[in-house]
Amino acid sequence: MASYIGAIDQGTTSSRFIVFDRSGRIVSTAQREHEQIYPKPGWVEHDPEEIWRRTSDVIQEAMEARGLQPQDLAAIGITNQRETTVVWHKKSGKPVYNAIVWQDTRVAPAVAEFAARGGQDRYRARTGLPLATYFSGLKIRWILEEVAGARAQAEAGDLLFGNIDTFLIWHLTGGPQGGVHVTDVTNASRTQLMNLGTLQWDREILTDFGIPIQMLPKIVSSSEVYGTAKLPAVAGVAIAGDLGDQQAALVGQACFKPGEAKNTYGTGCFMLMNTGEKAVQSTFGLLTTLAYKLGAKPACYALEGSIAITGALVQWLRDNLGLIEKSSDIEALARTVSDNGGAYFVPAFSGLYAPYWKDDARGVIAGLTRYVNKGHIARAVLEATAFQVREVVDAMAKDSGITLDVLRTDGGMVMNDLLMQFQSDILAKPVVRPMVKETTALGAAYAAGMAVGFFRDTEELVAHWAVDQRWEPQMDQDSRERLYHFWKKAVTRSFDWVESA
Repeated sequence: MASYIGAIDQGTTSSRFIVFDRSGRIVSTAQREHEQIYPKPGWVEHDPEEIWRRTSDVIQEAMEARGLQPQDLAAIGITNQRETTVVWHKKSGKPVYNAIVWQDTRVAPAVAEFAARGGQDRYRARTGLPLATYFSGLKIRWILEEVAGARAQAEAGDLLFGNIDTFLIWHLTGGPQGGVHVTDVTNASRTQLMNLGTLQWDREILTDFGIPIQMLPKIVSSSEVYGTAKLPAVAGVAIAGDLGDQQAALVGQACFKPGEAKNTYGTGCFMLMNTGEKAVQSTFGLLTTLAYKLGAKPACYALEGSIAITGALVQWLRDNLGLIEKSSDIEALARTVSDNGGAYFVPAFSGLYAPYWKDDARGVIAGLTRYVNKGHIARAVLEATAFQVREVVDAMAKDSGITLDVLRTDGGMVMNDLLMQFQSDILAKPVVRPMVKETTALGAAYAAGMAVGFFRDTEELVAHWAVDQRWEPQMDQDSRERLYHFWKKAVTRSFDWVESA
């Protein structure tokens, strides 16, 4: 009888394999980073073959670290960086081009072209998404148009498309030797090619974008057996869960009731609110997306607020300016001052996502005086995350009609107590951090476990969820609104920076 469940967590900067026990505790883990490739300003790429190698490595490392055998795992779930686009040869498994990462802005001209003929929201009613550089569909179109021979090969049925989940499942289940070509509803909903109502590829949008349907994976639920692993370290183990990273965190945080929400603080920030079996169309700059589909049960939907740059801003302070040695040093530097000194940092490095959706915005630091020092800049960097989350929470309340009681948090930045307290202060809401911090991987493990009967039902998962720490708001209303007022003012300074030729 298998005692554990495995999860591949393939993120923007690294790949991890985590083994959990029945109570959601981590038994073994391994992690490896992969290269970030920046060929031009605004372009972000990954090497898909490197990602597959790193994923294979961490699976082997985590299994060997505890002397685990394949029969010790009941199943494996996968969670992944969403929207990152790979096109590869069916016969060889070789990518025709590097993976184009979700942050990449190269398709901005195509966004403008399609928006000019029908508006930025021309596909929103069907897909829940505005036209933006963020999603996979126009990235596929770019590869087909810019890589020599790619379109002809795709039309001949020789190329496959997938987000990273699809690419990994295909390789895990045999690759060129019978690999399974699937994606789950959550990842499919981030391509801008899936109809939210039918949960199938939208042929009209495919025609508009010039994407042959034969290169697309089969859309499946988030929790079912897709195939079995061929990798020696986990040979024969069922691959049985697939969720985009933010939806996986929603499941890992046990947000199964409409109105329950979580916010993940990673490279970017992503807040999802469960809206149940109803797809709520946003009028305040949020995305309508799939939350999960557990086997044969009806699909559940979510409202999402996507923020492009949060943890990445801390990395920028470390790598580009050298103000800190490691990311965790930012809290100590920010604590050398008592406030932001009047400085506000709007990190619109690749435009602004929710709730603005402005590709032409760029980063600004506003409110500088001679008084401002590096401590104030560090504090402004942290506060930028909290302010952006407040904007999303406000939009979510307007769209859903539901006022958030408490914000469940996860991701790398939640270990920063200063940020978590400021987040509570600026929201005027309690903020909680769960006992298990790796909620993204845990959500993938939950989905896989439910598919094979390792976990009974969602009630069992809710019973596992527990609070590690809770922050209550301590800031007075006047201070809160004054800070937020100047943040909103700073945001307007980032607008319309990029001018079209």
